[in-house]
Amino acid sequence: MKITGSRATEETGENLKAVHHWAAFLVSAADRRRAVHYREKGVRMVSLQSEVVSELRSKVKGEVLLPGESGYDAARTIWNAMIDRKPAIIVRCAAVEDIVHSLALGRDHGLLVSVKGAGHNIAGNAVCDGGLMIDLSAMNSVQVDPETRRANVAPGATLANFDHEAQRYGLATPLGINSTTGVAGLTLGGGFGWLTRKYGMTVDNLISADVITADGILLRASDQENQELFWAIRGGGGNFGVVTNFEFKLHSVGPEVLSGLIVFPFDQAQDLLKKYQEYVDQIPEELSVWAVMRHAPPLPFLPPEVHGKMVVVFPFIHLGDIEEGRRAIEPLRNFAQPYGEHIGLQPFTAWQKTFDPLLAPGARNYWKSHNFVTLSDGAIEALVAYAGRLPGPQCEIFIGLISGQANRVAPEATAYAHRNIKYVLNVHCRWEQPQDDTRFISWAREFFNATASFATGGVYVNFLTQDETDRTQAAYGANYKRLVQLKQTYDPNNLFRMNQNIKPSL
Repeated sequence: MKITGSRATEETGENLKAVHHWAAFLVSAADRRRAVHYREKGVRMVSLQSEVVSELRSKVKGEVLLPGESGYDAARTIWNAMIDRKPAIIVRCAAVEDIVHSLALGRDHGLLVSVKGAGHNIAGNAVCDGGLMIDLSAMNSVQVDPETRRANVAPGATLANFDHEAQRYGLATPLGINSTTGVAGLTLGGGFGWLTRKYGMTVDNLISADVITADGILLRASDQENQELFWAIRGGGGNFGVVTNFEFKLHSVGPEVLSGLIVFPFDQAQDLLKKYQEYVDQIPEELSVWAVMRHAPPLPFLPPEVHGKMVVVFPFIHLGDIEEGRRAIEPLRNFAQPYGEHIGLQPFTAWQKTFDPLLAPGARNYWKSHNFVTLSDGAIEALVAYAGRLPGPQCEIFIGLISGQANRVAPEATAYAHRNIKYVLNVHCRWEQPQDDTRFISWAREFFNATASFATGGVYVNFLTQDETDRTQAAYGANYKRLVQLKQTYDPNNLFRMNQNIKPSL
C-alpha cells in the first residue's frame, strides 16, 4: 500500500517534470482534476511506503489518518467551506512529541506541510492538498494562574476554551470577537478584539512561547530567550515554526460587562458614520464601539418588520464602572432614532459568543480588508454605496476600532507593524452555493478597489484570503526585510509555507 504527499517546487522558469507517482485515492473526477492541476503547477508527488506510516503510528500518541479512514474527512473540514483540500496524511497530535515526529516526516519525505489550530483562517492554510496536515485541535488545554495573572495556552485552544478558564477568575487578555476562533492563528497574526483599546494587541500581551522550528528543535522565545524569534512570531504568522504553548499576561475583566447593540436605519448610514468617527475620538479607552452594515438578523429586540432590512449596528463593550459606561454610550444612543437596542450587564463569555451565529462554520466565505487612519468623507460615501448593494443577506461590512493602547507601541517592536491605524475594515462576503462564487467575490473586489485610495495600503495578515499572496509584504510594511532575514535563519528551506508566506532570502 502507498499513500502520496506533495512538495511544490519553486517556480524557476525551467521545464517542470511530469508527475510519475499518482495516489490511489485520486479516483473521483474532482480528484483527477486536482491531479492534473498538480502536474500543471509542477507539484512533485512523493511516495510513502506503508512501513513509514506504520512507524509514525507507533511513535505518536495521537491519530494518523489516511484518505478513506474514519475521521479523515472531519479532520480536513474547516470553517470556510470554500476550502476542500485533501491531505495525503493527517496527524492529529496529542502531545508535543507528536508534532516533532510529524515535522520529521515532512522534512524527510519532502511533503508539503500545513498546520491546523482551530481551522478558522479565511485562507484555509490549515489544510494542504496532497501533503501532511498537522492537526493540533485536540491540544486545547488552558491553564490559568490567578496569582501571577498568567495563562498557558495550548495551540488548539479556541477563544471559548480560553475564556472559560480565565473568566473563572475574572481575567482576560485581548483576543478576537468570535469564540470559535483559534488562539494560535489569531495571536501569530497580531490579534485584536474588544479589549485592544485598553490593553493592546494580542501580541502585546504575549510573554513567551514554546516553538518547534523547522529543524525539529523546541525553543523558548521571550524577551530574555531567542529574542529575534520572539519578535518574529508576534505577527509573522506561522512562518517560523509550530508554537506548542503561548504564555499570556491577564487583566481584570468581568465576569460581567456592560455591552450591547444599538441598531439604526440604513438610510441614515452616511450621517451615522460621520457622527461615529467624531464620537470615538472622545470616548475613554475602556469603551470600544464598532460599526457594522448588514441586513438585520431576526434579533428579538427588533420589530419583525425590521428583520432582513439593511441596518447600521453599533456593538459596544465597556470595561469600567457601570454608571460611567452608561454615560459614555448616551451620545451614541442619540445619533438618531434607533430601530431598537439591547444594552445591559452580561457575562463577558456570553458577549464573546454574541456573533457566533453569524459566523457559524459550513458557509462559503470571502473577505477583503483595509486599514484606515481616518474615515474620510470619500471613504464613508464609498462604504455606504457598496453596503447598499450587498450581494447577499449574510454579507456585511464591519469597521473594527483599534487605536488606544495598540497605538502606543512602536511599529518595529513586534512583527505586527500597523501601530498608526485607527480602524480595520473587513468586507465579509458569505453565501451557501458554489455557483454564486463569482458574483460574491467580484462584488468584494470591486468594493476593495473603490475604497483603496482612502486606506493606508497596509492590511491585517489574518484577513488575507488565499488569492492575496501579493499583499503579504503590505501586511508587514517596513518590518518585512527583517522578517525575510529571520526566515532565512529559522526556516531556510521554507518548510512552513502554507501561510501568507515570507520567503527566505536565498
